[in-house]
Amino acid sequence: MIDRKRKLGKQIDELRIGDSFTAIKRVGDRDLLLYLGLTNDSNPLYIQHDYASQTPYEKPIVPSVMLFGMVSSLISMHLPGPGSHITQHEMAFPHPVFHETEVKFLLEVIAIDKEENRAALSVVGYNEKGDTVIQGKLYVTPAYRPKSLTASSLENFF
Repeated sequence: MIDRKRKLGKQIDELRIGDSFTAIKRVGDRDLLLYLGLTNDSNPLYIQHDYASQTPYEKPIVPSVMLFGMVSSLISMHLPGPGSHITQHEMAFPHPVFHETEVKFLLEVIAIDKEENRAALSVVGYNEKGDTVIQGKLYVTPAYRPKSLTASSLENFF
């Protein structure tokens, strides 16, 4: 991984309103168990079928913050990409996501503020039935270019 050259994400001047990225992610039991282990979250609604069956959801659901983590990953890796940082977000989760569900995420740049080096992105996610499972708006600081081209600590980028 250290030997491979990586490209930084888009800078503010490279972004355009309407730039978009789409990805499909499946929320598997393995992913869910890793998340729950890392966060020490033992909410029975997320893992216990007997409890969840007695709720309006009828079966275990995926934590909404895990869905947001997927959005964060898409921003960090694709739009604007590596070097970017989410500074503010507002999310809604209108329908639950169940284990082993495929979610289609759509990110789109909706505003650019070059003076503040900040872009606004909308996000919408749909389950396999077409229900909206996540929607919101994020503010992102795109990647900064390093000031020194000779900085050896950053030689894996460029």
